Amino acid sequence: MYTPSQEILEKYADVMVNFALRWWNGINPWDIVFVQIPECAKPFYIPLQTAILKAWWHPIMQYLPDGVTRNFYENASDEQLSFIPEAYQRWKIESMTHNILVIADSDLHELDGIQPSKMMKRIQANRKIRDLRDKKEREWKFSRTICMYGTEAMAKEAWLSLEEYRNQIISACFLDEKNPVQKRKEVNAETHRVKDKLNELKLEYVHVIWPDEDLKVKIWSDRLWEAWWGCNIPSFEVFTSPDCRDVNGRMKCNQPLYRYWSLVEWIRLEFKDWKLIFAHADKNDEILQEMVKIEWMDHLWEFSLTDARISKITHFMAETLFDENVGWEYGNTHVALWRWFDECYAWDKNRLEDVNFKKSIWLNMSPEHVDVISTAKRKVIWILWDGKEILIYENGKFMI
Repeated sequence: MYTPSQEILEKYADVMVNFALRWWNGINPWDIVFVQIPECAKPFYIPLQTAILKAWWHPIMQYLPDGVTRNFYENASDEQLSFIPEAYQRWKIESMTHNILVIADSDLHELDGIQPSKMMKRIQANRKIRDLRDKKEREWKFSRTICMYGTEAMAKEAWLSLEEYRNQIISACFLDEKNPVQKRKEVNAETHRVKDKLNELKLEYVHVIWPDEDLKVKIWSDRLWEAWWGCNIPSFEVFTSPDCRDVNGRMKCNQPLYRYWSLVEWIRLEFKDWKLIFAHADKNDEILQEMVKIEWMDHLWEFSLTDARISKITHFMAETLFDENVGWEYGNTHVALWRWFDECYAWDKNRLEDVNFKKSIWLNMSPEHVDVISTAKRKVIWILWDGKEILIYENGKFMI
């Protein structure tokens, strides 16, 4: 069985600890780093722990056993699905200063046959805890990041060998470079250059045109375009949270969505004025239909573009972390249903603690965020406040 070399794993840990956390600034001495790592990612455990220790920080390692999630959903009552040990979760959030989550899966079909409504109930139960974490992050007291460790099961789902799958991760995270941290900073500098240029434009609408689809999305003057500092490894996207009250058109997602241990394929969405009026998937449509029943799911909360020239991801990976950053020939456009990004609002973030204020400006409080992706050939036109149109993105590349 193919396993990454010790050198590659140590480089990966270096990226996660010394780049991804605390907005490239390095962690303060004796900060607490909470790491969640599955059993099937065991080879990555020691390199991560070592990198944290060598940086003079405190690691708390949560080792997650494989193959236990199905048992919970099969045996939990509605009350147990909705139960969250709030005092414990509050203590954990208050105690840690940083969080690393390693995505790895030993069986992507573990939850086949489990009712989607059960998973939705569990997700909604976690909303209050996620809000607490987001508040601490807004106050610059907490940073988080996610990465992926490839497994045989994940590779099989993406129709790749394990070596091919892990090589996609190595390439996307620049682990084949002499200094991956420095290379990551250079790439992020480019995505931040693009988002700064976009923020200089007085933009009113984004209009995406495919051969047989089109989508027109309003952008408020108080919105910001953003690029991740280190929250997702890898990340090449430039994104914003648009005005969900003015979205019209339709899009067809040629990339599958892996959600709740199931593959949802060929998602089609149609919006009119402010609402999702049609949603259908050719495969596992019942999961999509369960999702759109949830409050706030029937609006568009993110618009994102990835430049094909900087993304090293060239294959479907059956995991949104990578699939929303795929490069291929034409980059990707993705939109998200459910949760908004508070990073994309140019207000005093303290106002976001006011529930009534959030409702008044249509900021949703959903516990989830679901990206749907198209890599088809398209062009993106910026419509400015004075009505002038600018071709900003074509053939997978930003034109600025």
